[in-house]
Amino acid sequence: MASPQSAKHAGPPDGGWGWMIVAGCFLVTICTRAVTRCISIFFVEFQTYFGQDYARTAWIHSIVDCATMLCAPLGSLISNHVSCQVGIMLGGLLASTGLILSSFATSLEHLYLSLGVLTGLGFALCYSPAIAMVGKYFNKRKALAYGIAMSGSGIGTFILAPVVQLLIEQFSWRGALLILGGFVLNLCVCGALMRPIALKEDRKTAPEFLEQDYAPKAQKRDLKRMSICSPLIKAWSHECLCYCSWKEYNFLLMPGFMVLAVSVLFMAYGCSPLFVYLVPYALSVGVSHHQAAFLMSILGVIDIIGNITFGWLTDRRCLKKHRHFCYLFAVGMDGLCCLFLPVLQNFPLLVPFSFTFGYFDGAYVTLIPVVTADVVGTSSLSSALGVVYFLHAIPYLVSPPVAGWLVDTTGSYTASFLLCGFSMIFSSTLLCFANVAKKIKRTYLLSLTNDIGTKQHIWTNGAIAYSVTAELDQKDVEFLAVDTSSYSNR
Repeated sequence: MASPQSAKHAGPPDGGWGWMIVAGCFLVTICTRAVTRCISIFFVEFQTYFGQDYARTAWIHSIVDCATMLCAPLGSLISNHVSCQVGIMLGGLLASTGLILSSFATSLEHLYLSLGVLTGLGFALCYSPAIAMVGKYFNKRKALAYGIAMSGSGIGTFILAPVVQLLIEQFSWRGALLILGGFVLNLCVCGALMRPIALKEDRKTAPEFLEQDYAPKAQKRDLKRMSICSPLIKAWSHECLCYCSWKEYNFLLMPGFMVLAVSVLFMAYGCSPLFVYLVPYALSVGVSHHQAAFLMSILGVIDIIGNITFGWLTDRRCLKKHRHFCYLFAVGMDGLCCLFLPVLQNFPLLVPFSFTFGYFDGAYVTLIPVVTADVVGTSSLSSALGVVYFLHAIPYLVSPPVAGWLVDTTGSYTASFLLCGFSMIFSSTLLCFANVAKKIKRTYLLSLTNDIGTKQHIWTNGAIAYSVTAELDQKDVEFLAVDTSSYSNR
C-alpha cells in the first residue's frame, strides 16, 4: 500500500484535518485502552471456568498490557518508516484476530497467547502512532486536543463495561469475546483517517543527510554517475542511516527524559492492578455484579471529564508553564486514592472512590504525551512515546500477578492496594524533586551568566580585535585596568 502524499506545513496547523486526527485517535483509544480495561470484567468468568487462582488468572490482563506497551516502539518504527495508516490497519487486524481466537480458548495458556500476546501486539501497532499524530497536528491547543482524544478511554469504558457484562450474561464469555473481536476491526477505519503531515522541524531523511552533510558539491555529480552498488555509496549510506537512527533516539540521554522515564515506571506499577482488581474487590465486599460493573462505568465517564478539563486547563496561559506539576499532582492524588481503598467496603463508599480515581487518572493520562512533547520536542515525539509506553510494559506485566499473589497469601486486598498507592506517590515525589532541582540549577546558571556578562571586556590592537569572556578574579581585573591606562598614556 503506497502511503499518500504528506501535507507540508511550516508548523502544526492547530485545526483543519487535525480534528479528524483527534477523532481517529479518540476511536483508537476506545478500541484499545477501553477494551483492555473491560478484560477485567472477564476475570471472575475465567477464574471460575478454568478453576485457577488470582495470580494465574491475572496474567491474562498483564500480558495484554505488557504486549501493548512492550511493542510500542515497533508501532513507532512502522509509523516512522512505512506509514501510520499501514501500522494502525495492521494492528486492527491482529487485535481482532486475537480476540476471535480467544473465544475458542480451552486453557489459560491459550488465552495468554491469543488474548495476551496477539491482541496486545495489535493494540501496540495502533496506540502510540495515533497519539503521536495528534502532537504533529497541534501546538497551541495540544493539551486540549489530547484531552479530547484520550477521553475515548473513559467514554469507551463507561459504555463497554455494562455492555460487556450484558454480553457475558446473554452469550457467555466466548460470545462476548467474539463480538469484541468484530468491534475492534473499527481500528482499520481509524487508520484510514491518519493523513501524514510533513513539518519543517521533522528530521531529514538519510539521502538528504548524504547530499547535504557528507558529500561536497563536486562529489555529488560523481556520485550520481556511480553505480548504486558502489562500496563507497554503501559505506556512506550506512553512516547516514546510523546518524539518522541516533538523531531519532538521542533524547534517551536527556536528563529530563531519564527522570520522566523512571517516574513512569513507578506510576505504571501502581495504576495497573486497580483496573484488574476493582471488580473482584467490589464483589468480595458484597457488591452485586451489576453494581461492580457500574463502578467501572463511573470510573470511565469521570475519566472523560478529567481528560478534557485537565487538557483545557493546562492549555491556559497561567498553567501552561506548569504542566509537569499538574501531571505529578494528578499521579499523587491517584496514589492517595489507592491508599484509602481498603477501608471502603460498600457500594456507597466505592462510588466516590471511582469518581476521584477516575478523574485524576484521566488527568495524568492526558498529560503523558504533552509532558513528553515538552521534554523532547515534536520532531522526536513518536519515538519518545514509543519508549515511554515501552517502559509501561514490565510494570504492567509484573504488578497484577504480584498483587494477586499478595491477595492469595494474605487473604485480603489491603497489601496490594497499599503497594500501588505508595508506588504512585513515589513516582510523583521523584518528579517533583527533579523539577525543583532543575529550577534551582537554572536560577544558579542564570545568575552566573549575568555575573559573567558584567565581566566581558573587548579591546583592539591595530586591526585585530579580541573578545575575552570569562569569570575573572580580582587580580585579572586589576591587571587589565593597569594595562589599559598605560596604553592610553602613550
